[in-house]
Amino acid sequence: MDITVTFRHIDPSESLKSYAEEKISKINKYIDFPIEAHIVLAVEKFRHTADITLNVNGTMIKAMEETEDMYSAIDQVMDKIEKQIKKYRSKTRSRRADITKEGDTGESTELNIEEPTIEIEKLVAKPMDTEEAAMQFTMSQQDFLVFRNSRSSKINVIYKRRDGNLGLIEPSS
Repeated sequence: MDITVTFRHIDPSESLKSYAEEKISKINKYIDFPIEAHIVLAVEKFRHTADITLNVNGTMIKAMEETEDMYSAIDQVMDKIEKQIKKYRSKTRSRRADITKEGDTGESTELNIEEPTIEIEKLVAKPMDTEEAAMQFTMSQQDFLVFRNSRSSKINVIYKRRDGNLGLIEPSS
């Protein structure tokens, strides 16, 4: 597990760092493959914020908690992360089970293909440049972000590619 701890507006404390690393390392019992973890510990006046971002096999899991004590913020954010990890693990296991059930029959199964329905969602595409859109996208937990490019005034879409990088879809002239 690759863990980085960042301190913002607070003196770096070895005890806080080791406490956060100890808590995050308990996630290894749920996941079999390598995880990248980035922990940001910040203090603003009386608000102590713990923000954790995990890269689990290409899937980003993020949680943030704000309390009056840094240790309790770390504990509470770890509870949120643990719930998300358990949910992720159950999804991946159910997908694997579905795949093995289909493969175990030994018969050619007919696919019940239904016509897809089109769901219309209206949204307001805020004008922003690509760097700001990338930052907004990484902070959100969406699959993609639609925005109006402030330079070209055209609608663009930013999304996460399978290789972990971000992709940008922009219309041709």
